[in-house]
Amino acid sequence: MDLTRRQRTPSGMYFVLLVSVVLWSGPASCITVSGPEEINAVQGESVTLSCHFTSTHRPTSRISIDWSFRPQSGGPSQIFFHFYSKVYPPEEGHFKGRVKWHGDPARGDASIRLLNASLTDNGTYSCAIRNPPDFQGLPSNTVLTVSLKKGTMHFSDIAMLLFFILLPSLLIAMLLFARMLCPCCSPRVKSSHVHRQSPIEDVDEMLTYSKECTYHHPSSKRKPAMCCEMYMEDSDEECRRYIEKHRMQLEAESHC
Repeated sequence: MDLTRRQRTPSGMYFVLLVSVVLWSGPASCITVSGPEEINAVQGESVTLSCHFTSTHRPTSRISIDWSFRPQSGGPSQIFFHFYSKVYPPEEGHFKGRVKWHGDPARGDASIRLLNASLTDNGTYSCAIRNPPDFQGLPSNTVLTVSLKKGTMHFSDIAMLLFFILLPSLLIAMLLFARMLCPCCSPRVKSSHVHRQSPIEDVDEMLTYSKECTYHHPSSKRKPAMCCEMYMEDSDEECRRYIEKHRMQLEAESHC
C-alpha cells in the first residue's frame, strides 16, 4: 500500500507543477495583426509597409515575423523577409538589397521599408506573426500600387510661359506687320506732326503740298496712295482754298 502511494506521488507532483506553470504564464490567445489595406507609391521612391500586432504575452526571443509577396499578375505567395531574434533580409531574387527592417517587436511593430519601388512591386504583401505561447492569427494583407512619376510642369507653369514669352512676341510681330502696311504709323512720322514748325518750314510745306495736290488723270500711271496720303488726293479747288487759308495764317503770325 505504501509502495503504491510512493509510485503515484511523483506523477501527481508533475501534474501539479504543469498546472502551476500554465496558470503562471497565463492563458494562450490568438495574435491580432493589422496593417493598411492599400498603399500608393511613386516609382523610384521608398515606401514603408506597416504591420502592427497585439499579443497577450510580451514578445521574447522566440517571436518570429514573416513577410510574403504575391504579384499582381497572380501566382503563389513567396516569403522574402524573415525575422527571428535577428533580421534575415532577402539574399536573392527580386527584393535583394531593397528591403530594410523598420520595426520594433517590443512595441508591437513589424514594419519593413521597401527601397526604390518599381512597377514590378505591384501586388499583395502579407505579414504573419508568431509569439509562443500565443497562437498565430490571421496575417495582414496590404495591396501596394506603384505608379509612374508625374510630369513636373503644371498648368500654372504653362500659363506663365505663354504670358511672358508668347504674348510679347505676338505683340511685337503685330506691330512690325502694322508698320509694313502703313508707313504713317512710324514714330518718325508721328513726331513730325506733333513738332511745331517755324513759319519758313510752313511755307516749304505749303509749296510741297501745292505740288502734290495737282490733278492727276485717272489714266496716268501712278502708284496707289498709302493710308496717310489718301487725304491729299483732292481737287484743285480744295487745294487753292487750303493754300489761301494757310497764307492768311502766316501773315497774321508775321504781324504778331
